[in-house]
Amino acid sequence: MSRSHPVRRTTVRLGLPATALGALAVAMLPAPAVAAPEAAPLIRDRAERTASGDAARLLSAVSEAVSAHAAAPDTVVVQPGDTVSAIASRHGLRTTDVLALNGLGWSSLIHPGQVIRLTGAAAASTAPSAPAAPSAPASTSTTGYTVVAGDTISAIARRHGVSTRSVLDANGLQSSSIIYPGQAIAIPVAGTAAPAAAPAAAPAPAPVPAAETVTLDDEQIGNVRTIIAVGRELGVSDRGIAIALGTSMVESWLRNLDWGDRDSLGLFQQRPSTGWGSADEVRDPVRATKAFFGGPSDPNGSRTRGLLDVAGWESMSFAGAAQAVQISAFPDRYAKWEAPAYAWLATYG
Repeated sequence: MSRSHPVRRTTVRLGLPATALGALAVAMLPAPAVAAPEAAPLIRDRAERTASGDAARLLSAVSEAVSAHAAAPDTVVVQPGDTVSAIASRHGLRTTDVLALNGLGWSSLIHPGQVIRLTGAAAASTAPSAPAAPSAPASTSTTGYTVVAGDTISAIARRHGVSTRSVLDANGLQSSSIIYPGQAIAIPVAGTAAPAAAPAAAPAPAPVPAAETVTLDDEQIGNVRTIIAVGRELGVSDRGIAIALGTSMVESWLRNLDWGDRDSLGLFQQRPSTGWGSADEVRDPVRATKAFFGGPSDPNGSRTRGLLDVAGWESMSFAGAAQAVQISAFPDRYAKWEAPAYAWLATYG
């Protein structure tokens, strides 16, 4: 009569995922006893050799994974075709962790040349500084004005014959501040020394998609200025120009790309195969912007439909108007860039 011996358990602390430790424990258990005594030595020997080999292979694979994770650089530079999930997988990281370290969401776009942080230390060392406190209101007399849909600080200032800066200062705003329809703001009156009137309390704005935050580089700022200049030349309203800016940010990250989905190219990812122009033409920023706006100055004539060709576009939502031109598979992505687009227009327009 054979006795059963208790299995001796040893705790191995490797800092490994639970699934890996579970598999390792199973691989290292002794082979179970068999009913036929004469076959036991041969089967037990084969089981022990198999378990030993499985354990060695598992330890080797886990060691490689741990080494790859430990060797992950602080940052990587995005290459054409890269995605956040691919970068995370390549360095043994979780996609959600990489997104969080870089302030990105699942719908965020990355572009070649962009630097992606992979470690918490890098994120801390490159964290943006706290924004400066708003400027104190200027000591001038003011009149009241209620913001309407499509308004920007720069447009309001021009309409009242004062500078954009004076309106910002009179309301304690910055160039990146957002204004909303129904909001009451103070308009300074030149040549007076009376204290500025405190802005009336603005009604609570309707819920809007969370705005993205991004710091534009020189290339992006240059393209913003081009889009604004073309819009001004064509007489497009501030709302139309803001829609163009937000659309370009979604489509190309405000970069004149020489690649894209299928044959899409340029600031607005226009496709030569669908009549938007040749490859060189859709990568001409001025021409591409004119084609996006459309109307009488559309270089494509009636081959394509621009924003000004869409009936009732001014009464559409920001995202709806952009989608009417782009016909995107992801129409909801435009909405989150509405507020930043108006801020860029106020800053660079």
